[in-house]
Amino acid sequence: MTFTAPDQFTTRPTLQGTFGMSASTHWLATAAAQAVLERGGNAFDAATAGAFVLHVVEPHLNGPGGDMTGVFVTADDPGTPVVLMGQGPAPAAATVEHYRAEGLDLVPGSGALAAAVPAAVDAWLLLLRDHGTWELAEVLDFAIGYARDGHPLLGRVGTTIAAVAELFQEHWPTSAALWMPGGAVPAEGALFRNPAYARTLERLIETGPADAAATREDRIDAARREWREGFVAQAMAESVRTPHRHSSGTDHAGVLELADLAGFEAGFEPAATVEFRGHTIAKTGPWGQGPALLQTLAILEGFEDRFLDPSTELGVHTILEAQKLALADREAYYGDTEVPLPYLLSEAYCAERRALITDRASHDFRPGTVPGREPYVPVLRTEYTPPALARSGSAPAGLGVGEPTVAPSGETRGDTCHIDVVDRWGNMVSATPSGGWLQSSPTIPDLGFCLGTRLQMTWLEPGTPSTLTPGKRPRTTLTPTLVLRDGQAVTALGSPGGDQQDQWQLPYLLRTIVGGYTPQQAIDAPTFHTTSMPGSFWPRTWEPGGAVVEERLGEDVIAGLERRGHVVARAGGWTLGRLSAVTRDPATGVLQAAANPRGAQGYAAGR
Repeated sequence: MTFTAPDQFTTRPTLQGTFGMSASTHWLATAAAQAVLERGGNAFDAATAGAFVLHVVEPHLNGPGGDMTGVFVTADDPGTPVVLMGQGPAPAAATVEHYRAEGLDLVPGSGALAAAVPAAVDAWLLLLRDHGTWELAEVLDFAIGYARDGHPLLGRVGTTIAAVAELFQEHWPTSAALWMPGGAVPAEGALFRNPAYARTLERLIETGPADAAATREDRIDAARREWREGFVAQAMAESVRTPHRHSSGTDHAGVLELADLAGFEAGFEPAATVEFRGHTIAKTGPWGQGPALLQTLAILEGFEDRFLDPSTELGVHTILEAQKLALADREAYYGDTEVPLPYLLSEAYCAERRALITDRASHDFRPGTVPGREPYVPVLRTEYTPPALARSGSAPAGLGVGEPTVAPSGETRGDTCHIDVVDRWGNMVSATPSGGWLQSSPTIPDLGFCLGTRLQMTWLEPGTPSTLTPGKRPRTTLTPTLVLRDGQAVTALGSPGGDQQDQWQLPYLLRTIVGGYTPQQAIDAPTFHTTSMPGSFWPRTWEPGGAVVEERLGEDVIAGLERRGHVVARAGGWTLGRLSAVTRDPATGVLQAAANPRGAQGYAAGR
């Protein structure tokens, strides 16, 4: 064995059983999903129920006005991974010309101008309709109860509200009314209620057809139509018409219209895949960042195992350098357009990229060359001040800038959620809901939530693969993973973390596939990521040669990285990575689950 042996101590056990397993970023969502399995529901019923609970209990990390992506297999076809596409496009009036006319050079990180068409709810209802078994009312009952009757508020929710309290009080009064009852930031553990959202979900259920011959699918479709065309859509479109403060420090109205909402439907797509050490790794297409993980694995496939150990200086260095190359290609080529993914994943191209890795850390932005294509090179900013603030010399009130990257200290200003479920029949799903967090844009009072900010991942420069374009999806960072072996799904995993999502999943894959770690051993092990690429979130800056590490990697490893030229930021011992995972052994039917201990929030359950 050339890998560092796993620590035999784990923060909690790798759960094992044969009935069903659930894992997520919040214990209440995990418990709801597992309760559905216990009552005869399948993995898709369970994941949908858990996802709506996440809207309620992690409102600083996701919301109904946001987006999601998933990847799953069914028990009937366990060898065909399918992507659940819940990423809405830019509205028809979201043009570069309009944003430039508003005095902007970047899409803001908060405010309704950053809102893509909300897609998360429609995607979950589509999954429930086509692959679930439960009625909509049964699935939504958990979320309705927590919104109507209350749930103990996470301390991190209060911290987020406190960070944007000035913004809420001065500029977003509807958000202050919901999130600061009585004018105060709610305390950790306080029973928090969102009756408006509870009523929104109840009204969706009530819109079902009265016809006795109506099916379960008919009732779900009625709720989807009401979301896209009825009272929800009308309230969302009306909400953006009032100018309000954006992260640019200036006030703008949004551009989302009823026609944008009515014209969008979530869907299913084939997964992008790559082979690595006898396993098939399945991700979204290159309209998301998922294939960057596939590129990284294809680059690493040509190295001996000793170069792939995430616990050694050599391994961390090699992994970081491979990630930089893949992420440079992400910026140069990925978007909701024609992307030369087969070439980017080809053995010959990845061998060329692999040859660029030396024993020194690169501080350069190095996209590869694709025949007939000119790689896009974005503006490489290490600092950014919005034009309006540069002129005034002021600063924006509060954070309010969506899902930025993790700070070097390990502080997470906003983030994402994740949920994985596997049932006893072999249905398996990995999903990453995000966007629409409470600090995204002003709360819509009648609905109890706000719109998301995914358009901040587009550029206002022409000719880029992800230029803001009406009807095109922003290149999302949401990137769940499914792993298959011998033609059957064996692992569903994922993590919050913006640009770090795949970077934190990669050591898990290397440790479990190559190093033989158990799921919990791999999740507990120290991790790291690079910041040496333009960020996907406003203000789109980068840190040449930057590497953020957990100090548990050890002084020798960290010092070695610094000698190799990495600009290392230490992030504490237990601050990076938010993974959860479920597994299934097709030969025995044994199931496993594990969840992240960092932050004392994620949990797995099963039997």
